[in-house]
Amino acid sequence: MRKRGLRLAFLGLSLSSSWGNGHATTYRALLKALHARGHDILFLERETPWYAAHRDLLKPGFCRLALYGSPTGLRRYQSELAAADAVIVGSFVPDGIAIGEWVLANTQGVTAFYDIDTPATLASVETDSCEYLTAEQIPRYDLYLSFSSGPMLHRLKSRFGARRATALYCSVDPDLYRPQPTAPRWDLGYLGTYSRDRQPALERLLLEPACRMRQLRFVVAGAQYPPNVRWPANVDHIAHIAPARHAGFYSSLRWALNLTRAEMIRAGHSPSVRLFEAAASGAPIITDCWPGLEELFRPNAEIVAAAGTGDVMAALALPELQRKLIASSARRRVLAQHTSRRRAMEIERHLLATIQGVVMDSEDSVAQHA
Repeated sequence: MRKRGLRLAFLGLSLSSSWGNGHATTYRALLKALHARGHDILFLERETPWYAAHRDLLKPGFCRLALYGSPTGLRRYQSELAAADAVIVGSFVPDGIAIGEWVLANTQGVTAFYDIDTPATLASVETDSCEYLTAEQIPRYDLYLSFSSGPMLHRLKSRFGARRATALYCSVDPDLYRPQPTAPRWDLGYLGTYSRDRQPALERLLLEPACRMRQLRFVVAGAQYPPNVRWPANVDHIAHIAPARHAGFYSSLRWALNLTRAEMIRAGHSPSVRLFEAAASGAPIITDCWPGLEELFRPNAEIVAAAGTGDVMAALALPELQRKLIASSARRRVLAQHTSRRRAMEIERHLLATIQGVVMDSEDSVAQHA
């Protein structure tokens, strides 16, 4: 690590609003940890009516947050972006293709694409339907940071020609996500925005157990659920819980449910940020099944994998001592391997290696033409 911190610029979906997206808490944890390591950070966020109406972080103390109205609005930050050691463009950024082109043409430092949705991104890139990245852009970025590991990294290199592709899982801020002195209020709860492809799993792993176990209490917290969803009488629905209250929510659950998008299940090796947040908050987790889960948590010792309703009901009936042992074991694993500080060190190492590699590639090119 050199003495001077890096000058970093992120162009992401949202930092100011956590409403209806998991990107905000992911960026907040990572950028806070990078700031603590001495890096100077600018975060550029597209001004949109949806997030403007639901902002819960206007003045982050760990970075400069600036809003822009359109891709042309980035011109006012051109000098700062040109001077940055690295410019990182995130997935699902509005007009991301145009913004990516602008970044690739107007910056001097390392360019990186930070994909918090890798399986979904590549599936849409394959069909030329992705609105924030094209296949042609992937090999032009110096670095591809993927929240998926495993076969996705090989695919990025072999199929799409990524120069450097490496995993960067989401992470959790342990200062914010820790067990709270709250008595359990619900037996099983899920925190997540409505998604059509997750809904069948929610019905199978939460709503159906609720119908069969009327003596227990359940909760779903998240926005955008359609009005035709039928909530059993013993299931509470909360439209939104702000990040500052996430740890308290998880601490009020005897069990937390983790659900995964269909593309992420097919790809595997794509842990949700909610998985780490729940574990850090001391909640034992029941999760759907996907390849690579066992590389993150030991099944039945640190997490319970459920394929169907019966598996959930069996977990809910486990002895209290076993439930607490699963929770404490998962929390230890997350604090050792998946904190924001650990992730900041990883991205720092990847960026420094890429900066050095770009310099060496440039020198080799000059030498070849001398």
